[in-house]
Amino acid sequence: MNKDSRYSDVKEMDVAIVKALEATSRSGGSEWCNLSEEDKRYLLYEDEYWMLFLADKQDYVGRSILVSKRHCGTLSELNESEWMDFHKLIRRIEECVCLTLGADVCNWSCLLNNFFKEENPNPHLHIHCRPRFRNTVTIGSSTYADAEFGHHYAQEKETAVTSEDMTELF
Repeated sequence: MNKDSRYSDVKEMDVAIVKALEATSRSGGSEWCNLSEEDKRYLLYEDEYWMLFLADKQDYVGRSILVSKRHCGTLSELNESEWMDFHKLIRRIEECVCLTLGADVCNWSCLLNNFFKEENPNPHLHIHCRPRFRNTVTIGSSTYADAEFGHHYAQEKETAVTSEDMTELF
């Protein structure tokens, strides 16, 4: 995997993307969130309200992170337009993952817990999508099995996808 040397592991890089969005918002920056090109290297989609990233940590094949472009601390802070776009994107993401990868279902989570480990928490709304597969998934010459299919996701699961397959996914 193309791991940025600034981070000790890929989970830290996922958190860094969200923190960069927060810092921009807190400093009075643009609602478009001034991420560097390096931060955007796994940007899959962007519209007026949202950015979708392929997660650096592919512990579940096709895992992605949908990030609000406007600084919101919770889902309840979304305005009507953001909610409508969010709904449309959820449908598009699920359709894409099911059609292209063969996922049976997408598990969505919006937990925000890690922000509250900080002295002055300032959560930024982001939602994780974890595609789940009843059958094995083949990417390139590799095959991946979702051993926990039908159960909750494993929080400390290791990265499953090779760097070559990560490139193919992207």
